[in-house]
Amino acid sequence: MNSRVFTVPNQLTFLRLGFLPFFIISIHYRWYGVALAILIIAGVTDGLDGLLARSLNQKTALGAYLDPIADKLLLSSSFVVLALNHKITWWLATLVLSRDIILLTAAAVILVVSGYRAFPPSVYGKATTALQILLVFAVVLLAVTDWGWLEVVRNIIGYLTAAFTVFSGFHYCFTVARRLNEQPQ
Repeated sequence: MNSRVFTVPNQLTFLRLGFLPFFIISIHYRWYGVALAILIIAGVTDGLDGLLARSLNQKTALGAYLDPIADKLLLSSSFVVLALNHKITWWLATLVLSRDIILLTAAAVILVVSGYRAFPPSVYGKATTALQILLVFAVVLLAVTDWGWLEVVRNIIGYLTAAFTVFSGFHYCFTVARRLNEQPQ
């Protein structure tokens, strides 16, 4: 893995992080069209940084850490500001944020107690992230359009997001516990 910092993929990730305050401001002031544009650009840069990292052989340790952090910051802040604007229910925002806090806390404790351990994301974790992204996109798109059918889709995605958030959180905890028990101390 490359040790350079200012690769094109990393610069795209930094750009995505730079969009974050503007996205939050747009949602807070109910400028949903601007928020939708930022969300689309953030999604394109997210896909592009991964593609470029692989095709240009510019995978870096910084990028491996920074990319999911950028995704989590965007998602977590989206759930908070959308809940504040009554576009997402608080119970769902609380589930999403609680899962992330629990996983981060567990990772920190494992790091302190056992040292670094690789725990790649599961298919359930990836599905949860995809559903969370879809939900935020659907909520912001619904705020811009008057498509009645999208409200039904948003509700379905919301319940799927809740179910996958809970399931993937438990799955992660059980998987990590099992792997820690299997690894020599």
